[in-house]
Amino acid sequence: MMSYKFGIDELMTKINVLKEEFTHIHRYSPIEHVGSRLKTPESIITKARRKNSPLTLDDIRKNIVDIAGIRITCSFISDTYRIADMIGSQSDVRILEVKDYIANPKPNGYKSLHLIVEIPVFMSDRVQPVPVELQIRTIAMDFWASLEHKIFYKYDGTIPTPLLAELTEAADSANRLDVTMERLHDEVAEIKSDKSGDAIHLNAMPPMALPRELLVAMLERGTTL
Repeated sequence: MMSYKFGIDELMTKINVLKEEFTHIHRYSPIEHVGSRLKTPESIITKARRKNSPLTLDDIRKNIVDIAGIRITCSFISDTYRIADMIGSQSDVRILEVKDYIANPKPNGYKSLHLIVEIPVFMSDRVQPVPVELQIRTIAMDFWASLEHKIFYKYDGTIPTPLLAELTEAADSANRLDVTMERLHDEVAEIKSDKSGDAIHLNAMPPMALPRELLVAMLERGTTL
């Protein structure tokens, strides 16, 4: 359990470094919130039994890859893929599995980007590769998933068909909100870029040189520029 905790700590450090660097360079952070969780031994054993995995340490390490988990909440859909690329490009991070539920949502409407990454943890006597499940989603996706999770457990995993249809419709609404907000964000960024370009262009123009005679005549008449 300690090695999985250290795996979370290592990956959290990387994420925070990337967040601060990106914010410094672009004056914008693609990450809204980061959270982590470590499965309890009881939860691990329950899942191992459900998967018919032998209850040995080696078999659990091999078959249960989401003992350590990190969730990143982003502002926009494009940010989820940007963050995944930034983390995957780290030389000591190995991507074991990618499930793109944003491009291919689950039947209930669930959308999120899931990655299983392996990160080295440097112990006193060895280097322990640790798998960490990484979930990356937008604020709207996270809001929907949180409420769906509560409803799922309230009905013991069997959600009535009418309610399931409404949940799917709500997921579609959340997706439309994501698309709309990102479009508005891009339009505002484009307008700001155009204004910035105009300001640079105007500032780059040399000052107008007026003839001395015209300046003297204007001063005598009390005219100002």
